[in-house]
This record gives sequence, structure tokens and C-alpha cells, in this order.
Amino acid sequence: MELFGIRWVGVNAENGHKLLLTVALLAIAFLLSRANRALLAHTIGQRSSAARFWARQIVAVGIALATGFALMSIWFDNPARLTTAMGLATAGLAFALQKVITSLAGYVVILRGQTFSVGDRITMGGVRGDVVALGFMQTTIMEMGQPPSVQSADPAMWVRSRQFTGRIVTVANSRIFDEPVYNYTRDFPYIWEELVLPIGYRSDHARAEQILLSAAARHAVTQEAVSGNAMQTMRERFAVDIGDIPPRVFYRLTDNWIELTVRFLVKAHGIREVKDAMARQIARELAEAGIDIASGTYDIVGLPPVHVQVERRSATKPVP
Repeated sequence: MELFGIRWVGVNAENGHKLLLTVALLAIAFLLSRANRALLAHTIGQRSSAARFWARQIVAVGIALATGFALMSIWFDNPARLTTAMGLATAGLAFALQKVITSLAGYVVILRGQTFSVGDRITMGGVRGDVVALGFMQTTIMEMGQPPSVQSADPAMWVRSRQFTGRIVTVANSRIFDEPVYNYTRDFPYIWEELVLPIGYRSDHARAEQILLSAAARHAVTQEAVSGNAMQTMRERFAVDIGDIPPRVFYRLTDNWIELTVRFLVKAHGIREVKDAMARQIARELAEAGIDIASGTYDIVGLPPVHVQVERRSATKPVP
């Protein structure tokens, strides 16, 4: 094929025609994708982010499949040629694009297995946070901090609670095959939390227990507030009966104090605010009741007798 006086090696009239069709097809696919985004933004808008996300995913997958089929129809009109090309392409892709293929397979598993969706709070690939986007290859997570009990986990965080750090993290979808995925909100949007209070053996531990239960009953999720659908899902889908929803206090005896642990149910979001309100109420009521929080200090209960001998010397000089 000769164009502008230049002979293009390996390009003839047939290949040039196919190349023009390919460029036109890709342009149409791009325009359809942009039109899809504009149409969904106009019809769904901000009413339902989940519905908008799934609509985009379905249309994007449909456009990608139709484009791929059309490209094969343009370039491989001969079945024998298609079989040979597919064999060579499959062998090359399997070796060179292992991570990409695994990530694409992970995307299918995430959707098919309902592992998580946009808006879920998860831990994936060592990253904790809320899913803000799900692509063919990567999952985008709005990162959150870590409680003090897991501050040593990698990577370390400067935010000492489950609140956003401000970082956006992308994790390859292939990580679901290597590590477990923890979902905080998928089927049961509540988690159990604990607050530990050490008090001395001589303190009124019964009164301290009442203070803990009062704070938990006021700020935690009650039995009546738990969604009936969530409870039914846990029973029918996972055969798990959630029985210990009301707050409870557990005792633990140590060498130095009694450790009271109150266990309560909270929503997966806003945990730090709940524990902050509980801590303020508990501190105030402990002070009113005259109960001190135990700490690693030591009381000296007795000393052996001490004898001090003072030697006096005369300050006057002898007279010569």
C-alpha cells in the first residue's frame, strides 16, 4: 500500500481497510462509554450510588465484550486463521500477563461471589477502608486508620482509630486469591466492640460494672435497633444465631487489679464517636462515685527500721 509516496511495508488494501474499521470501532466504543456515563448521571444522578455503579459496570462489560467480538470479526474472518492466532495469543498472554489475567479473574470472582461492593468497609491486601471504586484490574479503597490493638500491623498508621486517613489506595483484584478479605458491612452492618476498665481490688467493682452497662446501653446499638433483615440473613444464609446483642461486662483477675471489659454492639461506621461518648460518661460517673482507675503504680506499705549515726567534729582549731 502506497500513501503520500511512501510504501507501507506489510500494509495492503485489505489490511488498511481493516485498520480503518478498527479505528472507527474503537472510536464508537469510546463515544458509547462517554454517552453511558452522561446518561446514567442524568437519569440516576446522586440518588443511588450503588445503582449508578452497577449500571456502569454492566454497560462497560457489555461494550467491552461487543468491541472484542467485533475486532475478532474484522481481523479474523477465516476460522483457521482465528484458531492459529488464538493459540499463539493465549500462550503469550498466559506468560506475559499473569497478574493481569489473575486480576481480571478476581474481578469476576468479586462480582459473582458477592465478596464486596462499592460502599462496603473491607480489609483487603492489608488495606482497611471503604470501597470507592471497583475496576477490572484494581479495587480503590478510601483508607482508614487502625485501633491501638493493631497499630503494629503493616503498614503502620498515624490515625489511631477507624477513621479516614485521607489516602486513596488501589489494590489489585488478584489479592483475593492470596489473602482473606474481611467485610465489615456486607451482610451484617454491625460489629462488636469492647472497652476495658481496670480498677483496684478495694474499689466498688459492682458500681463500676453498673456504670459501664449504663454507658453501653445509652450509646451502643440496642436489640430493638438491629435490623430484622440483618438478623434473618445471618440465620438463613450463614446459620448463625446472634444472641449476645445486649451489653455485657466480663471480669478478669490480674495480679494488680480487676479488669472489667464491657462488650457491646455498634454500627460499622462512627465507632470512634461512640467510644468517645462512652469514655466521657464513664470518666464522669467514676469520679462522682469516687472510683479510681487502677494503674501500674506501687504503694510502699512498710519500711525496715533505719538507724542514722551522725559523727560530730569540732570546728575550732587547736591552739599552738
